[in-house]
Amino acid sequence: MRILLTGAAGFIGTATWRELVTDGHDVVAVDLLIPEAHAAATRADPPPGVHVLDVREAGAWGDLFQGVDVVVHLAAMVGAGVTAADLPLYAGHNDLGTAAVLAAMHAEGVSRVVQASSMVVYGEGRYTCPEHGPQSPGPRTREDLDRGAFDDPCPVCGGPLDWALVDEDAALDPRSSYAVSKVAQEQYAAAWCRQAPGAAVSLRYHNVYGPGMPRDTPYSGVAAMFRSSLERGEPPTVYEDGRQMRDFVHVDDVARANLAAARAVVAADLATHRTYNVASGHPIAIADVARAVAHGSGRDVEPTVTGQYRIGDVRHIVASPARATAEIGFTARVTPDEGLAAFATAPLRA
Repeated sequence: MRILLTGAAGFIGTATWRELVTDGHDVVAVDLLIPEAHAAATRADPPPGVHVLDVREAGAWGDLFQGVDVVVHLAAMVGAGVTAADLPLYAGHNDLGTAAVLAAMHAEGVSRVVQASSMVVYGEGRYTCPEHGPQSPGPRTREDLDRGAFDDPCPVCGGPLDWALVDEDAALDPRSSYAVSKVAQEQYAAAWCRQAPGAAVSLRYHNVYGPGMPRDTPYSGVAAMFRSSLERGEPPTVYEDGRQMRDFVHVDDVARANLAAARAVVAADLATHRTYNVASGHPIAIADVARAVAHGSGRDVEPTVTGQYRIGDVRHIVASPARATAEIGFTARVTPDEGLAAFATAPLRA
């Protein structure tokens, strides 16, 4: 296949580019090298083969679309949004950028796309009460959080709720500017499928980590922050009680998911849009993430569990990877225990 890959020089893009080439595909690589994701040295000396272009101007890329079978669209502003001032960045790069890429694809006769989404589109995870079954809790109150009551209470009996796996049919409830932009990207892809017509896959990545992850920026993942603390000789700092559950998926597995989705969408019927969770399938508590990184670094220190919290953080969010396995043949290979330990000494991006 000939694949146009946006965000090709980024953390996930670099791993995906490598996976696509290894599998024998011809890659047209595009990246704007935005300062939020790339060091000044990289922006001054772009990686070989990268077309330094803005997805918001994709309508001018005519020649790049020639012979392309599928677009893998990863380019985006990432992170939860540091301040409200970041809103235009998310709306511009993510919303407008995706719309521009889709419009350009239609103009150039390219009808297949894989779009990078995120588990943040769900907001809260799925919860059950041992006595009253599935429940949808409201936002946690500042009063409860202040007294260390971190678990969501059952709306019926007030007891603590258990977490359960979220599937792709769950209601969407974005809680940040980034999350809102990811929902918009998915909805643009779905609308384009009907109007173009085309076929699209949106991949809801969970917490991605691995070699090449950005270090020490507001957009770095928590695993990178734990590692930075250890390198400074400090124990990792964990919010709440450390028992909040997440899924951490290795970047090499995400790259394999992108390849699987590209193959599947090329074979899909037109006017089809499917969403898939991309997760390891091995839920892990945040405190155990810190312990795994510490173990891999050779510093078996306990994390500092602070009891602090951030308003708007969800308690648990863990996805079911079953649909991706059944429909596109993707199953993660790297477990968090082994992957996070190796991540402790893996090369990071400046």
